[in-house]
Amino acid sequence: MNKDKIIKISNAVGITSIILLIYWVFIFISITVFGLKVFKENMTESFYFSIIGILSLMFGALMINIMLNLTKISEFVDKKKPINKLKKSKLSSILIILSFPLIFILLYAGDKITSKQKENYLIKSATYLTEQYSDKINHLANYSFTDKYIKQTEKTLEYLGKIDNNLPYAFVIVQDTVENELTFLRIRNFQMNYETKKNEDKIEYIYSCSKEEKEYLNEVFNRDNKKPRFSSHDGKYELFYPISNNKQKIVIYFSEYQRYGKVGS
Repeated sequence: MNKDKIIKISNAVGITSIILLIYWVFIFISITVFGLKVFKENMTESFYFSIIGILSLMFGALMINIMLNLTKISEFVDKKKPINKLKKSKLSSILIILSFPLIFILLYAGDKITSKQKENYLIKSATYLTEQYSDKINHLANYSFTDKYIKQTEKTLEYLGKIDNNLPYAFVIVQDTVENELTFLRIRNFQMNYETKKNEDKIEYIYSCSKEEKEYLNEVFNRDNKKPRFSSHDGKYELFYPISNNKQKIVIYFSEYQRYGKVGS
């Protein structure tokens, strides 16, 4: 193999390695900073471990060094006049620059697809529960702050979670008065005061939520809003699913945390 072929192969390998490294860093930063969930678990792990950052940088630096040295040798050996490739170089640079926003758009779209799939799944799970276990759901809707209700709610939610391990984590949100103020309570586990051996005060059950969540819950309990509310952030998916009977209203809260996305094989 002559020197020209060695130079061409070395340059091709070096440039390809550097470009791939740049793309890898860009994709990694985009996914990490913006919390995008795109790939399935096996693809995500393969992606993360395919290129080790430090070794990749060392490899890129080594290839640049080889390329520069081979270029000097080439210029010394081959004294032909350089061919003007300015236009081709500009076109390549423009295509590379434009590829970054395209990659980000694809990652963002993949994250949105994952989020939409999770929204459909959570709504389907909630609908399935209300239809298949209507008697148990009706019990949940008959809220009263008593030991019996809280223990039965805990038992019901545990039962529903065990019969289908694909069902996400859930608890019940109700509206009640605490210290003469209307507020929202989170009912899931019976909280006992180990000194008095009695149920904890309502304050221990208060549901801490964001301004947006509070506004939504106010619309459900006070303005008869019956639409579910879905939100997603950094792999956490939440669904507020209103349920009402002739007497009261409750909201069943479903949540699931997912480290990975759904796109891929």
